Amino acid sequence: MRIKICLYLITLLSLLSGQILSAQDRATLSGNVSDEFGKLPGALITIEGTTIQTTTNIQGNYTLNLEEGHYVVTASFIMYQSKSVAIEVNVGDALVTNFILETGFSADEPVSLGTRSRPQSALETTVPIEIITPEEISGSSHFELTEILHYLSPSFHSTNQTISDGTDHIDPATLRGLGPDQVLVLINGKRRHTSSMLNVNGTIGRGTVGTDFNAIPVSSIDHIEILRDGATSQYGSDAIAGVINIVLKKQTDIINIDSRIKSNVEGDGVTSYFGANFGFKIGNTGYINITGEFRDRKATNRAGNYTGNVYDSDDAIDEQLIEQNNFFGKTGYNDRQVMEIGSAAVRNSAVSFNGELSIFKKANLYFFGGRNSREGTSGGFYRFPNEPDRVIEELFPDGFSPRIITNIQDNALTIGLKGEKNAWNLDFSHSIGNNNIDFTVSHSNNASLGVRSPKVFKSGGYFYKLNTTNIDIDKEFDYLKGLSVAFGGEIRVEGYEIISGEEDSYIDGGDTFFDENDIERPRLIGAQVFPGIQPSDELIRIRSNASVYADLELKPFEPLLLKAAYRFESNNDFGENSVWKLSGRYLLNKNISFRSSYSTGFRAPSLHQVYFQKISTQYFDGDISQVGTFNHESSLITDVFKVNQLTPELSKHFSLGWSSKFNNKFTFTADYYNISIKDRIILSGGFGAGYLSKLAPYNVTTAQFFVNAIDSKTYGFETSFSYQDKLGSGLFNGNISANLMKTKVTYVNKNSVENGDLETLFNREERSRIESAQPNFKINSYFQYEIKSFKFNLVGTCFGSVDYLHPDDGDPINWQSNMYTGNIETRDQTFSPKFVTDLYIAYRVADFLEATVGCNNIFNVYPDKHTHSSNTNEGSFTYSRRVQQFGVNGANYFLKLLLRL
Repeated sequence: MRIKICLYLITLLSLLSGQILSAQDRATLSGNVSDEFGKLPGALITIEGTTIQTTTNIQGNYTLNLEEGHYVVTASFIMYQSKSVAIEVNVGDALVTNFILETGFSADEPVSLGTRSRPQSALETTVPIEIITPEEISGSSHFELTEILHYLSPSFHSTNQTISDGTDHIDPATLRGLGPDQVLVLINGKRRHTSSMLNVNGTIGRGTVGTDFNAIPVSSIDHIEILRDGATSQYGSDAIAGVINIVLKKQTDIINIDSRIKSNVEGDGVTSYFGANFGFKIGNTGYINITGEFRDRKATNRAGNYTGNVYDSDDAIDEQLIEQNNFFGKTGYNDRQVMEIGSAAVRNSAVSFNGELSIFKKANLYFFGGRNSREGTSGGFYRFPNEPDRVIEELFPDGFSPRIITNIQDNALTIGLKGEKNAWNLDFSHSIGNNNIDFTVSHSNNASLGVRSPKVFKSGGYFYKLNTTNIDIDKEFDYLKGLSVAFGGEIRVEGYEIISGEEDSYIDGGDTFFDENDIERPRLIGAQVFPGIQPSDELIRIRSNASVYADLELKPFEPLLLKAAYRFESNNDFGENSVWKLSGRYLLNKNISFRSSYSTGFRAPSLHQVYFQKISTQYFDGDISQVGTFNHESSLITDVFKVNQLTPELSKHFSLGWSSKFNNKFTFTADYYNISIKDRIILSGGFGAGYLSKLAPYNVTTAQFFVNAIDSKTYGFETSFSYQDKLGSGLFNGNISANLMKTKVTYVNKNSVENGDLETLFNREERSRIESAQPNFKINSYFQYEIKSFKFNLVGTCFGSVDYLHPDDGDPINWQSNMYTGNIETRDQTFSPKFVTDLYIAYRVADFLEATVGCNNIFNVYPDKHTHSSNTNEGSFTYSRRVQQFGVNGANYFLKLLLRL
């Protein structure tokens, strides 16, 4: 309701503002913006020193209404060199000013990240900043934001997960190999809220909560800025690995309609996409840009054939029963598959808006936000009829493949006022964001209820909200070669809620069964695959945070730029933190610069990590466990295991780099980085065997919890090389970028848990998840050749190796027989580097229509298959679900139609 009211007010103010401004116009300025190959729709036209601006329409034309006076008019477009013209306007004039822009580099574009004052180009900043351009985003052959970044940015990593509950529908995303919660996401420079879901399954980012990138419509994005440097002192908690700023579109005179469809060569994973973006002018200075997007992805299944028993432990009898009951003909899968392993089915709908209008002479009101609705369906491990502890034969005589239906609602709204007062720039804003997840389990049973069990359950969910208020003030002084001062403050209020499910989803119905020894045993409690959240786990918790910062930029002499930043934060539950940053850049000449930075940082434990509590059913090596994740209010944690209270993670970040540009044809950057993190928060391993008597009162067989347990060091090298030039009658653009990195756990705190063994607390699998479960290098290449009406695109991505370490196989006595080789071998495996190639061709049918056809992963490359039979869960997992470089979809073909009106 609050969002609707705000939108009504914004619309009313927009109309009033447009009428007032248009009444004052006394002359017109119009013209065309193009390059040597044709018109440039969406180019930005600004009047320097004012807030007056507009964008070109589909024909590259623009029109502005002006008062009489002297002006400087600038035409700009990302990846082009801006041009400015001085004009004189008299009453009644109808001036025409055309611009022909020359191509440039994204590195030349001014960016606001890393500075609180005047924007600087990526080649001039004191820290490395990467720009993902509008051409790269709109022209990408991938449909989701995480996929687009995964194949364009070498430091960004995100893949679809499988058989991991809600994580199947919210892809964990990382930067520089750190955790999803160690990168801060901004929209138009304002903090974005995180997801309400905590990753507790065995995937990348286990124990963390990140931002749901795919809730942001791709069609609404103009460009993306990635600050690859510690920035906690400038932007607050979470910015240890860096900051990703998503800049929304401002264009007003173009309607973009984007329609796409793709299918894997295996015939599954069919994805359809539709996006529409358009905008309206509001007077001379205002605009509103609106986006609608729909995306529907069918499931991908790369499961192997099941080789285990179904009805009976005797192989001969079991095979007879399988044939007699036509078991594999009833599962709903192909051949002898019993699971759905791959990208889960999901349907995604979103709307967003971005706008600005003038309400005072030197102040503008801005607003942006949107709503995302997503429903996903994913599978779980098959429950077989020979497992009477979890299957009610009367309900499912052939067992069942349970389904998790995830409903996600994501909302965001930011309203702010920016302007100038007494030569100071002021920006005051308030942001509201929330994320809600509800889980429904279908085609399942609560075995403890016996034949009384329903087959569909409402299992509960989670809710997270964030309110952020910011005030930012800055000014440039004419001192030495330029002094800039910025300061401000922020107030954040967070809320986290755990919502219980319906009673049948978690209740102990008391039903029993008799095992093969005729001993009566209890059946498992709760809806199979996702037991409902119990009322005892329900909670609502709130945190408040207040912070102030100061930012200083100084040029002692022209080639040298120095920056300093300081931030003080106070949390109501974790006390106070102070962090700072020093950085500098030296221009050897106008095309070569050296840069370096050193900073301290922190990340406060998320509310999820402090308060999350739930009992879930988890599989490992074919064994099932009732795993309880207990929070720091539980007596099991405080009295039995005596775990220390969570404290913020603390970091130190050093970088050293070089950037250069030659002949307007080449750019080259290289940066070394070193990130040390102390008191890093992890989700412990499962305390089970040896602790059963302590766990019995809590009705679980395994317990896990969050703890500040480790220190880590991440170091690496990032580089980027770009080239552009005319080639024949066309234009060639190319970029090769790489990230080589290594993370090491340098210390494990033995005193973080009083009653618990160190190996269980942080086993070798959890160590490998931090050290080597993400590619140790990634090389991205992007080549485009534009000639006449054609664009030829070739995108190549080389993924480094990843490791899986079994928690028990550090000792050879635990190695198991490998059916593939007949030997006793470790279950550890290194998955070798892979190269994935995308090829697509775009053809401009007319000024208003562009068609693109192509193929992603044209050579149908897959990750290595499991080499040890024990890792396949009786043949079902051909590929690893624990570590992934790029997913298991294989090659897919796509068609795209882009309509510009």
